[in-house]
Amino acid sequence: MIELTATEAAAAIARGAASAEEYTKACLDRIAAIDGEVGAFTHLDAEHALKQARALDRHKSDGGRVGLLHGVPVGIKDIFDTADYPTESGNPQLKGRRPQADAAAVRRLREAGAVIIGKTVTTEFAYFHPGKTRNPRDLNRTPGGSSSGSAAAVAAGMVPLSIGSQTNGSMIRPASFCGVFGVKPTHGLISRAGALPLSRTLDHVGAYARSIEDLALILDVMVGSDAADPDSRAFTSPNFRAAAAEQPPLPPSYAFVRTPMWDKADAETQAALEDFAKEVGAQEIDLPADFDQAWTVLRAIMAAEMAFNLGVFADRGEVSQQFRDLVAEGRAVTATQYQAGLRDAKRYAEGLTYIFEQYADAIITPSARGVAPEGITATGDPVFCSLWTLVGFPALNLPLLGNADGLPIGVQLVGAPGRDEKLLRTARAMVASLS
Repeated sequence: MIELTATEAAAAIARGAASAEEYTKACLDRIAAIDGEVGAFTHLDAEHALKQARALDRHKSDGGRVGLLHGVPVGIKDIFDTADYPTESGNPQLKGRRPQADAAAVRRLREAGAVIIGKTVTTEFAYFHPGKTRNPRDLNRTPGGSSSGSAAAVAAGMVPLSIGSQTNGSMIRPASFCGVFGVKPTHGLISRAGALPLSRTLDHVGAYARSIEDLALILDVMVGSDAADPDSRAFTSPNFRAAAAEQPPLPPSYAFVRTPMWDKADAETQAALEDFAKEVGAQEIDLPADFDQAWTVLRAIMAAEMAFNLGVFADRGEVSQQFRDLVAEGRAVTATQYQAGLRDAKRYAEGLTYIFEQYADAIITPSARGVAPEGITATGDPVFCSLWTLVGFPALNLPLLGNADGLPIGVQLVGAPGRDEKLLRTARAMVASLS
């Protein structure tokens, strides 16, 4: 059963071809077999997971409503509050912290019948200092960060779905390194209430899966407005699964955007993306010259807001030097610099809309500089994610390319803000055209 996608597993459980307990046990057996090497999970209670599954099976047999994710195990990044597991955010200062309630995203998953199988490893405070997780594609390489365990768990076949977060490149980069489908939706589309706050301006909730259909499925569960998130937006999209399955009215068009950071990609990635762009008929688009400052803008906003939200932990002592340096950097950002950054972020977003209005349904750009770097003492560079995070546009990682050794090279597909369902439809059409 372990090879089933979330969509396939949910359908099998709904029609009685499998039980929630059977599928959860298959996932737990897989975790027991390989997580000693991969290290994707930080909190796991097999009996508690099976207890959830058995309760779901009883609910179904009693004629209860079956949700979209009924009986499907989901891994939860350890920055999201969970009432039944500790939430420690990758730092010893929070060891043993037991929230009283679930984060909004976790609550929506439970309401849809998901089995909250355990908490996945995050880097320290979802920043750069890595945890124990290794890349399932090559155990000597990083899985990326900060959603390290969530990406690795899906890549290793331990769970069909997991959730994570992105403040710079923490969803798309690990998806690329681990070779899985990943989504960072439009900013404000999924509530962040009950998740560790890093940066109100930049924080996004996202998901990993084995297919575009599975991403659509979990978005159908998690997307929705929430008064507890100050940036939550109303969303009246059609069903994500239905939208993703639709045939586009016209063949999708693509813009190939290298960004001003193109020289930071390795030669193999540059060649792979250029060939891919030609294969799908993408039009090359150069960004205006002033866009080269967007990375500096993101850094100032991120450092200032993280220092405000999390600086107290640096003052207490038990943190990495990386995190301590970030807090010091954030405290040095002036009010003028910060306000100018917020202004410029909006200006960059407005300056990108012409691409979707005049040239393309989606932007093609790298997900990362290259394949996952060797070693697990660092998590790689988010440079190809920063611009799209700053402007809050939806982005997908598509695991379509690889290097000469078979390691994944991700294609990042970026869509117009608030048109996440169209981005999924475009991505599905792209993948189908290549098969």
